[in-house]
Amino acid sequence: MTTEIAQAVAALGPGPLDEAGLRRHIDPLFSRVLRENRGRICLANHSLGRPLDRLAFDVAEGLALWYGELDEAWTGWQAEIARFRASIAALLGAAGPHSIVPKASAGQGLRAVLNCFDRPLAVVSTKSEFASLAVILEAYAARGRVHMEWVAPGSGRRYRAQDFAQALEARPDLLVLSLVLYDTGQLVSEISAIVARAKAAGTLVLLDLYHAAGALPVDVGALDIDFAIGGGYKYLRGGPGAAWLYIHPRHLERGLRTLDIGWFAMKAPLAFERKAETSFAPGADGWLESTPAVLPFYQARAGLEFTLRIGVERLRAYSLLQQTRLVERLAAHGVTVFGADEPHGAFVVIEAPRAEALAARLHARGVVTDARAGLLRLCPDILTATSELEAAARLVAEELRES
Repeated sequence: MTTEIAQAVAALGPGPLDEAGLRRHIDPLFSRVLRENRGRICLANHSLGRPLDRLAFDVAEGLALWYGELDEAWTGWQAEIARFRASIAALLGAAGPHSIVPKASAGQGLRAVLNCFDRPLAVVSTKSEFASLAVILEAYAARGRVHMEWVAPGSGRRYRAQDFAQALEARPDLLVLSLVLYDTGQLVSEISAIVARAKAAGTLVLLDLYHAAGALPVDVGALDIDFAIGGGYKYLRGGPGAAWLYIHPRHLERGLRTLDIGWFAMKAPLAFERKAETSFAPGADGWLESTPAVLPFYQARAGLEFTLRIGVERLRAYSLLQQTRLVERLAAHGVTVFGADEPHGAFVVIEAPRAEALAARLHARGVVTDARAGLLRLCPDILTATSELEAAARLVAEELRES
């Protein structure tokens, strides 16, 4: 089926993205969010991603099944969830949708992995993980379910392979690590070396890809990681509720199971047959929970199609170009970007005293940013015009001088 997204991407032609083509062919796909936010410069695209117009129609399609089909709506709803799983598998370079478990949040994915084991786990993670994971790990540690070791960053608040050496020498059970850190935006470029060291220690690896999926190319098969979690809230433009857990097929083949399951993990859940012993579905289906929310997967459809059709490699190249433009314009106004020479995800950061107050003042002047851990985060996307980058850089510099 040829969609308006497919037509717009085809009209761009092959090769690198350029601003004129994006304004002409891509902006119309986002007409509602651009219209309703006219006059505002959105540089918080690392947070809640800007939605496509079609999202509202996709959600209406899911609702229409309910109105028109009642209980029979589940046939269409399950097909939509299957489409979501296939799209995520394609995005991540996974072996197939059988290795993707749909979740409502990345935290649910972490809990499912932790709950595979009937003994306390030795877990290593960083002091820079977002609260969605850190809070869960802290709660499990408080109940004696895990024994935590928190790795601190090295110089310049950066993580490098050697920072994990001592923790991995103890041969922990699990390493939980973000590929792109939420606070500094660091892309952990030595991830292959870290994963190799973990594998040599017999340590399972769970990567948080929330700030990577859709923002830069990811190949979970090539990385040979055990688990990955992420969701559509940010760069995939799917909003909250459409998240996922990736499980390497080797674990599914050997029958690894979690306590975080429900009746949808049965072989034929809608047959409503109860037997003396429950028979679970093969693959990631055996990790499904109870009755799922279905509308988030309709909500995620347009953003996933857009990302896959336009190509993550092209999006990444254009993001790096925009980051360079923004850094240069900030520098022209005397503002230094933190860690500008280091590999980043999709956003750059500025060290600022009372960064949260700075973000609030910028918001009042029409520049939407946010702040974490004393850092102002700035993330352009394909809807951000070069003129907006210049205006934002000037306003950031003014506010910093006045603070």
